[in-house]
Amino acid sequence: MISPAKDPYASRTDRGSAIIARQDPVVYGDGKYADALSTDQVQSYERDGFLLLEDVFSADEVAHLLGEVERMTRDPAIIRREEAITERNTNVVRSIFMVHVLSPILARLSRDPRVANVARQILGSEVYLHQSRANMKPGFHGKEFYWHSDFETWHVEDGMPSMRALSCSVLLSDNNETNGPLMLVPGSHRQFISCVGETPRDHYKQSLKKQEYGVPDQVSLQLLAEQGGIKTMMAKAGSVIFFDCNTMHGSNSNISPWPRSNVFMVYNSMENTLNPPKYGLDPRPEHIATRKAFKAVTPLDTLKLVG
Repeated sequence: MISPAKDPYASRTDRGSAIIARQDPVVYGDGKYADALSTDQVQSYERDGFLLLEDVFSADEVAHLLGEVERMTRDPAIIRREEAITERNTNVVRSIFMVHVLSPILARLSRDPRVANVARQILGSEVYLHQSRANMKPGFHGKEFYWHSDFETWHVEDGMPSMRALSCSVLLSDNNETNGPLMLVPGSHRQFISCVGETPRDHYKQSLKKQEYGVPDQVSLQLLAEQGGIKTMMAKAGSVIFFDCNTMHGSNSNISPWPRSNVFMVYNSMENTLNPPKYGLDPRPEHIATRKAFKAVTPLDTLKLVG
């Protein structure tokens, strides 16, 4: 096991917070492993740490996917499962994890070439699903997701070795300025923020409702934001946002009447599978961090989810 002194991305140790230069590529294999994106799009992703593709899915496809997510949030058998996370102090569903296993429709979405081939192209290899979930922010009740880098958590709590993963958010409702859209800090993927605080046992039980460890300090956040700004990802349903595992991101609460629903899939390189978690932590459950039962995602031959 790599000691904190030798780990280039050591975090949550007894040292203070730090900003550490990224040691890994952003785009692997010169972005030529697949051909889903143009050269300009690959360069934009490499520069900013994210990419918005609009009008990827049709209105019929969005309605089909949204209907499935809404069905799952009403299904008592699913709501009782550990994969279903509710908002703090309420029974309102915040997230449902492992949706690519729980739903054949969302399993098909994860293999759609319009998203899977983007992941393969950027990561320069075959990929598997490290995590999938449906994220809901119901009108008036949807709580915030505080600023964080996913890789910091995946590295410490899951043992992900390198920054060779990305997130794909498929928008199933219009994300506008009022309903808590995703916010990203351009260029932040090139700096790793080492966080303070020893990770409690079974941290995931609290962090999925409200994260308090693995949260960057305000000075580091301000420096990143002053360098790159903050981009609010407002787009119509059917759009897709891809962002690097180390891009700093968060979102505000939704106090508007309009819900925000997205399906979120994390593609990890088959060459970046998980090691044991850091500092003797127990592995998180399989529905949060896939380490046992997985295989490479095989893109479908068709571009249509319905019809």
